[in-house]
Amino acid sequence: MGTSQSIRTAIIGAGPRGTSVLERLLANWRLRNPSSTGSSGPQSAAGLPAAGLHIDVVDPYPAGPGHVWQPGQSRLYLMNTQSFYPTVIPEDPELAAPVAGSTFEKWRAAQARSPHPSLTEDERRELASLGARDFPSRALYGRYLRATLDELLAHLPEGVTVQFHRTTATAVRPAGDGTFDVELGDGGLLTVSSAVLALGHLDARLNAEQRELHAGASQLGLLYVPPAVPADVDWSVVPAGQSVLVRGMGLNFFDVMGQLTEGRGGKFVAADGNGTARLAYIPSGDEPVIIAASRRGTPYRAKADLAGYYPSGVTLRYCTEAAVGRFAAAGITPAFDHDLWPLLQRDALWAYYSTLVRTSPDAVTEPEAFLALLQEAMRPHAHSVSRWEAEAEALVARHVARNQRLNLPGLAAPLAGRSFASQSEVDAAVVDYLLDDARRSALGEDDPVKMAIGALHHGRAVLKSAVADGGITDESWVAGLRGWFESFVEGLASGPPAIRAEQLAALARAGVVGFVGPDPKFSLDRSAGTFTAASPWVRDGAVHAHAMIEALAPANRVTVNVSPVLEQLLADGLVRPRLMMTVEGAPVETTGLDVSPHPYRPVGANGSVTEGLYVLGLQLSAAQWGTAIAAEARPQDGPVYRSGQRTLRDADEIARHILDR
Repeated sequence: MGTSQSIRTAIIGAGPRGTSVLERLLANWRLRNPSSTGSSGPQSAAGLPAAGLHIDVVDPYPAGPGHVWQPGQSRLYLMNTQSFYPTVIPEDPELAAPVAGSTFEKWRAAQARSPHPSLTEDERRELASLGARDFPSRALYGRYLRATLDELLAHLPEGVTVQFHRTTATAVRPAGDGTFDVELGDGGLLTVSSAVLALGHLDARLNAEQRELHAGASQLGLLYVPPAVPADVDWSVVPAGQSVLVRGMGLNFFDVMGQLTEGRGGKFVAADGNGTARLAYIPSGDEPVIIAASRRGTPYRAKADLAGYYPSGVTLRYCTEAAVGRFAAAGITPAFDHDLWPLLQRDALWAYYSTLVRTSPDAVTEPEAFLALLQEAMRPHAHSVSRWEAEAEALVARHVARNQRLNLPGLAAPLAGRSFASQSEVDAAVVDYLLDDARRSALGEDDPVKMAIGALHHGRAVLKSAVADGGITDESWVAGLRGWFESFVEGLASGPPAIRAEQLAALARAGVVGFVGPDPKFSLDRSAGTFTAASPWVRDGAVHAHAMIEALAPANRVTVNVSPVLEQLLADGLVRPRLMMTVEGAPVETTGLDVSPHPYRPVGANGSVTEGLYVLGLQLSAAQWGTAIAAEARPQDGPVYRSGQRTLRDADEIARHILDR
């Protein structure tokens, strides 16, 4: 049945999430209006369709790429997923068919065969050498997002109009009769029947320690670079030849590393063949001396060389969608540490030891008998948590060589329990770790460690669905999932391409990068006029630097994010942060908004749902887990997890709700 009324909606945020909402609105409009195949419709006196859909898209950044994915940024900034992975166009057969567009991989392949005339020379060069399993630049992904938006606009169904506003939304206020006034930074005002908050990555106010460092740097004439989107930073202000302290060794660290080395003319070349390193670094002379610091003392583990996003040789036996679904079917809200983690822990152990038996049978006595006994010991619900773990450990002790046993917590903290006499000892230990990790990544499905991590990666996709929308207890969300597991699994399964580990090892060998050590403490040495960092596990004292870079993204926390519209909505009580209860019964403010599920509408300060207002993306971090990860194109082979295209289904639910209001 066709739509007989005029609908006007605003999408606030024009990055990938906002583009997905736009795409879903177009697809569902066409589904409801099968004859709407053209690109124009009857207009009212105000210039809007007489009975149609008008979409206002508000963002100060260009629509499609939004803030993070600008096509003009440095091509040294790489995506954290391979070309075959991301998409903003759904492939779920349960959803309305798209009006236009494709996955990134299909777009990449098409452009490699026949480049669009608008592509730049840099884009053409990257496309010419980029394969399905390679890691594209963020700039090229931004170009895909822009091309997808252009294609959508070229195929607007009849009766639909879209207007873009290159400005900031400063407020969304109820205007009566179920409408909202969206106030714009350029003085404009939009009156709409609904609005979608697809705000994406936002700046955030500094925490107390960061404010102290920032203020001290201003007083002492030092350089302090706070958390930021890397492409927003002017890296030329970091002086060459001087020490710079870099806090954080996650994904943003590799962005910093690239800009201050290759970005300044340095070159990575094939090593001379001595030792295990495959790369050497030739400095340009314009680099600073990078002193890297993080809690672990090491960067994230690199991704394994795999044909797909998940290792095909790993199949979950315990932490399956069916297994975790049984809790809900029985009316049980599971606890993460007690109910869910033991299932995934079993899968990681099985992936490790089954791979070890296959690739290094000499490391295991009676390998087939060992696997059979291990499988029996890990049978779910056969024993208490402590008993099955004890039985598994005893089996491993009897059958597996000591140096081949899995220390699962130790994978994420390879320097734990070690002390060092000097910074040079720390540097050597980190280089050994990096080269070993790169070697394991190259082995792919033949490395037991990478397959244990692969099981965690599989399990993370299952857990995303299991824990969403109150799927686990509040206290285990706070203390378990977000308290320890999130940082643990990200450090193992969300790392950079393996080439980054090899590059970092080469930089350390060249003396361009050094390492502080685990558990560092940061401060200002006012007498020396420097930043300082010291690890309690390194005996030769603190390191000093006249510059410090926070290699961290701005905090994704709605109460500290800098956003005029979000601040207004919080102040007016139209939205509120979600509170969760700890095991002690104390309320804890979480990172995301309190929302009603499906579609996500914010809950106001008085507990009522703000109808007509919708939330999508990062601000759902208290209702969903892993909101920053892009939607996954459906793989040709391998498992299809519902969490893979969750954000696209969320966008679809919002679009359908807007059209049905």
